[in-house]
Amino acid sequence: MSRKVAVFWPGDYRAKPNEWALPQAQQTTEQLLAALRKLGRTPYVVDGFLTRPDQAIAKLGPIDDPMVGVFVHWTYAPHTVDGVVGKENPLLLASNFSGTWPGLVALLNTGASLESVGRAASRVWTDAPDWTADAHFMERLDEWCTTGRIGYSSGELHAARAVNAAAVKVAEQVLADIRHKRILALMLGDTSMGMINGYLGPRLLYPIGFSEHKVDQAWLIERSQAVSAERVEDAFKFVVDRGVQFHWGEADAADFTAESTRAQLRCYLAVLDLLDEFQADCLGWQYQLGLLKLLPPSDFCEGLLNSHARPEGNGHVVITSTEADQGNLVPMELMKRLLEAKGEPGTVMFHDVRWGARHDGRWLWVLLNSGSCGAYAFNHDLTSLKGVHSFRQPAGYFPVPGGTFAGVSLPGLLTWARLWIDRRGELVMDVGRGESVALPENVREEWWRGTTRQWPFMAADLGCSMETIMAHYMSNHIAVAYGDIFGEMVALSQSLGMRVRIFAH
Repeated sequence: MSRKVAVFWPGDYRAKPNEWALPQAQQTTEQLLAALRKLGRTPYVVDGFLTRPDQAIAKLGPIDDPMVGVFVHWTYAPHTVDGVVGKENPLLLASNFSGTWPGLVALLNTGASLESVGRAASRVWTDAPDWTADAHFMERLDEWCTTGRIGYSSGELHAARAVNAAAVKVAEQVLADIRHKRILALMLGDTSMGMINGYLGPRLLYPIGFSEHKVDQAWLIERSQAVSAERVEDAFKFVVDRGVQFHWGEADAADFTAESTRAQLRCYLAVLDLLDEFQADCLGWQYQLGLLKLLPPSDFCEGLLNSHARPEGNGHVVITSTEADQGNLVPMELMKRLLEAKGEPGTVMFHDVRWGARHDGRWLWVLLNSGSCGAYAFNHDLTSLKGVHSFRQPAGYFPVPGGTFAGVSLPGLLTWARLWIDRRGELVMDVGRGESVALPENVREEWWRGTTRQWPFMAADLGCSMETIMAHYMSNHIAVAYGDIFGEMVALSQSLGMRVRIFAH
């Protein structure tokens, strides 16, 4: 392999996040350069953050040397993928394993996106203050420098196992329902923020019993204006009466008011009308970027849709996938149907795999995402919104004020899943068992404030090692449900024609 190594910075499209993350990008790059030099390589840095696909094409396309992308904050996958797809030079995705900015999230999204288009890449990470002193990291970096790839243990990855008859019976019931009436997903726009791996499209959706109907997000502007003031006030009274705690006018949120929440409820009601018009079963919401300066963020709306207790609701959730991510929307909808077929609440949470650490000798992931986590996670009460906190989405990302749908997830056994596209263009459903864990308040607050305090929080054991997730997981997103529907999910996914991959110790 060439002694020269190109180091590049994938970036966010938005200027502010790149500006905030610049110190970490510089520090991480210095560590990486020192590590590469220690291994006898001659690294050089591609100038500046790559903030658009054309920049990736122009700056990475001509490079034939081995390349390392530095992931310290959220970056759009095309800001890497579009510059390296179709090339065969060794590619490494490197992260500083910090929760401060979602760099790990970006690494997982980019890795999955590269896989979906058949571009080989390896992953490496460390939380060491001095990267050259982390022997395990240096060993892996040396392996990549020598061979162009890093091998990881796959001992916790398993093919689908036989499931019990009771689970098969529940799966068959849901399968029969889908074959009788296929699932229609209403898509508010396309997948957002560079989530290449999050869009499946009709060719992959049709064979597994789903259809999509895309509606331009711009419809929300016109449709929300047609929602009556009476409906908005009724919805506002509902969320207040059911126990949401609104953090209006607090520090860094002076412009977040009751009117901000009413504006979000107006959008929520407009989406209910769209769902009714098209008789859709579930929803993918693009979320940003095009409407950032025109409407408040959709987080509060998404949280309500994923809750049993919601304005103008029927006691059931409407599965809603933020960022219009179909790779989460499909397992969420299937899990909801399996839960309800077993007589259990059909709540499924949408999260990012944001960061992780050890507590009491156990590796726990911090799962949090700004939208798409329902109230049931915080209260296990189908009739209440207690435990829900609505904070202003950070102004640096969202100029129009609007609230989140946050809270602390209760402890309990979990089933989790994710759907992704392999390099052959086939669908794979990852499935695992886990546990939501209650942390001491001081630990929880330290972890939460080290990430994004305004977003919903879950500390989760995903039933396998940190390394297996970092090396093999094919998304930044995960669908999580309380209860055991593991066997049912395996059986249903197989019956719908998907390959199943199980994560387990």
